[in-house]
Amino acid sequence: MNIAIVMLNQGRGSGEVARAHAAHLTRRGHKVWFIHPRVGDGVSGAVNVDVPLHTPTIPVHEYLPAAKGDQKAVSLMSYEEAIAYLPSYRAALQPIISQVDIVIGHHANLSSVAVAEVAREAGKPWALFIHGTGIEPRKEGGFEERVWTRIQSAIEGAAGILVTTAYVRDSLVRPVVDLPERRFLVLPCGVDLVSFAPGKTGSVREKYGLPDSFVLCPGALTRSKGPQNVVDASREYDDLATTVFIGDGDLRERLEAEIGKRGRFLGFVPAEDRTHLVNAATVLTAAPEKQEHFGIIYAEALAGGTVPVAYGGGGVPSVVSPEVGILTERTPRALGMAIRGLLEKPGRRERMARAGRERAERKFDYEKLTARLESWLEGLTGS
Repeated sequence: MNIAIVMLNQGRGSGEVARAHAAHLTRRGHKVWFIHPRVGDGVSGAVNVDVPLHTPTIPVHEYLPAAKGDQKAVSLMSYEEAIAYLPSYRAALQPIISQVDIVIGHHANLSSVAVAEVAREAGKPWALFIHGTGIEPRKEGGFEERVWTRIQSAIEGAAGILVTTAYVRDSLVRPVVDLPERRFLVLPCGVDLVSFAPGKTGSVREKYGLPDSFVLCPGALTRSKGPQNVVDASREYDDLATTVFIGDGDLRERLEAEIGKRGRFLGFVPAEDRTHLVNAATVLTAAPEKQEHFGIIYAEALAGGTVPVAYGGGGVPSVVSPEVGILTERTPRALGMAIRGLLEKPGRRERMARAGRERAERKFDYEKLTARLESWLEGLTGS
């Protein structure tokens, strides 16, 4: 197949999923065009297509750290401001649409509108990968009505809808755009099972001066991501393990002062170091204020042989089952006590770690997931 993948911006979690799909589809012999603003080197093996914008401001669905200050949520734009971006996305896709068998657009946003309009004009099918963070603003009253009307038309006209969990489908997408279940493919995020693997820690402990046992909390240091909840939770187990935070954000200075000797903040670390830290951690935790739609960090932890402890709800139970991790009530004390219980019982922790790696290999192997995606796309194109 010839497949075009179009994104609103370079993305974070959604971007990693899109890049992985592009890479694996390419390796399986398909021709892939990978398209978004500031695409740079993009994906090796794909045809990487930049979307030159008319302004330095990147359209986003939520705060994107890599975009720094040059970003604005489309859900907050006026109709004229939002629609001014469409010609750029259309111009990137139109020259290749005649060669494409199907287009995959990421997010219920302007990228979906451009994909739908260009594909419809060319008589080509399109699929949309709807991530929860992209459609949530509509549930909260976001998007100018005329902008949303065009996004909704793109969703309703898609040959198929991709989501990462049944939670995203049933709690986020279908209450906003009522589509039958048969239109959806629930496809989890995958994990690089070679990089995330038990014992594959490099020299990360020596580099950062870390003890043999530590609790890892990855993610942006913003209120919505909940690092303040992990800081509170650490009071329950600080005599057993240090808590290490990776990532940055506006809460860092306050939280560093609050946690004192109970934890450390490493800021942004190189990608390889981040992977090694996940593999090296004794427990991985996070406690966001809102329910997570999937929770890729927990799947990475399972692959690395690290036991996850997290707030329950949302799509997280599709990743963390009782035999591989712990889901708690949404309070810092419950989270901290669950972590303490694991730290005190190494035998239980080791059994869960082994089961977690097996679960990752069974459910989150990108090779298996890409084969499912490939089969689904072939069905949509009739090939």
